[in-house]
Amino acid sequence: MGAETEVPPPRRRAAWCSLAGEAERLCRLLSEERDAWQKGCRAVAGVDEAGRGCLAGPVYAAAVVFQAGTAVPGLDDSKVLPPEVREDLAARIRRRATAFGTGSASAPEIDALGISTASMLAMARALRELVRKGVTPDFVLVDAFTIPGLPWPQKGIVKGDSKVACIAAASILAKTERDREMDRLDETYPWYGFSAHRGYATPEHLSALTLHGPSPIHRFGFDRVFPVPPAARKRTPRAEAPASRQGQRELGFWGY
Repeated sequence: MGAETEVPPPRRRAAWCSLAGEAERLCRLLSEERDAWQKGCRAVAGVDEAGRGCLAGPVYAAAVVFQAGTAVPGLDDSKVLPPEVREDLAARIRRRATAFGTGSASAPEIDALGISTASMLAMARALRELVRKGVTPDFVLVDAFTIPGLPWPQKGIVKGDSKVACIAAASILAKTERDREMDRLDETYPWYGFSAHRGYATPEHLSALTLHGPSPIHRFGFDRVFPVPPAARKRTPRAEAPASRQGQRELGFWGY
């Protein structure tokens, strides 16, 4: 009679299934990078932004490069992760990444350039931070769209933050960096509750806007912040902020 095969207890079987499922998920997340690595690219950068739809504060972006074959268990789109999990993953991403960079565009820059162009500016600044650290991308993977004027090959991937490992990592770094900035701004403007809603249009935020009016870090060009005709907005000092002119010069550098 042959030896009987040992059957693991249910808890252990569940753990094995969970580990196998996570390994398969991570393999799928790395498919875009794997294709680029197999084509000879050594520095594949993932780029994403955070805070695009907020009424206040800067828009942040991050760029992340992993060494070929690097997998970070638990990596996912920052929007589906609880805050404590995001923070833990952000620390692990910083340790495991070959390099990472972050960048932002301020509320005055958003008012002067528009949120789409300001988001591009934040992404360009994050990529320039990579270059300053000595890592020049061979290929750039961007969430949702491509960045005009970028000097490297790139690919925009719809919902890339849930499909591509390096973009997911960038989404986590951008989100956690922006959250920390909004916590700092909450200390300066405590009556808006920035540490709770991070500048998004929650009922509490809208009530505070009605009561106190916009702060210097609100985006005056957004209708729900500054409900006046566009011509009136242009007469505010925000459009002439030196930071906005600097952003326009940087966009010229990138070929906009």
